[in-house]
Amino acid sequence: MRKIILSTESGADLPTDLAAEHNIQVVPMHIIMDGKDYLDGSLPVQDIYDYYDRTKKIPSTTSTNVHEYQEFFSKINKDYPDCTIVHIGYTSKASSSFQHAVMASEEFDNLYLIDALNVTGGLTAIIMHTVKQLEQEPNIEPTKLVEKIEAIIPKSKLAFVPGSLEFLRAGGRVSSVAYLGGALLKLKPRIELIDGHLVSNKKYRGKMSSVSEKFIRDYFERHNIDRGQLYLIYSIGLEEGIKQRMEDIAKEHGFENIKWMQAGAMISTHSGPGGFGIAGVEV
Repeated sequence: MRKIILSTESGADLPTDLAAEHNIQVVPMHIIMDGKDYLDGSLPVQDIYDYYDRTKKIPSTTSTNVHEYQEFFSKINKDYPDCTIVHIGYTSKASSSFQHAVMASEEFDNLYLIDALNVTGGLTAIIMHTVKQLEQEPNIEPTKLVEKIEAIIPKSKLAFVPGSLEFLRAGGRVSSVAYLGGALLKLKPRIELIDGHLVSNKKYRGKMSSVSEKFIRDYFERHNIDRGQLYLIYSIGLEEGIKQRMEDIAKEHGFENIKWMQAGAMISTHSGPGGFGIAGVEV
């Protein structure tokens, strides 16, 4: 039986300890700032916020290209001869990265590609569910594993509230009119991944301390999440008191295995500082 190696993109925000513990291979996406190309993960997130404060511009992001995927998959094959690679990719609805992986895959006959239709914690939730599946069935056939992953994709639920509308406006995610109205009324949108697309489907009024509590309680009311694992996502600038309150509420709802994740450069470029998100897999 060939060893199965899991891989994904940096846009999963997969914590480094989980990646190392489970030997998950991560290929970086790109951040373009001041005309320079940085690999996601090599650039401190704070630099992005500092750049915006100076220029009122946000960096751009680009996907992993075909050549990088070819090198990435080739290295995995070199490091793990006779392996099977199962790549769980960043949503194709928000990036060309997955399509580039498809183009690169033509050179490999031991590679399975899965469009996870998710990002950050929602993508990590799918990856870690797959890790659990492999632990339970270490000799599972790759095709059977792929079927199980594809079945879980619609059950991965990611939602977040950005700390500020400024980055969404600067990046063209909200109009200037909507931004002005939201800013004046102190409204914060709830953004969810639905069929791979970012969708704003509710607005909360008030400070982040009260908004985050309403948001997390709404999430638990709407989704019956597997109590075995919950992912809480924060971007730099979220107050420690809010983080502690969110964890306490999660524990009140029966979650003990709670993993905090910091939004990386790829996600932070679009969502800005001080945001909060939550992800898990429905039962």
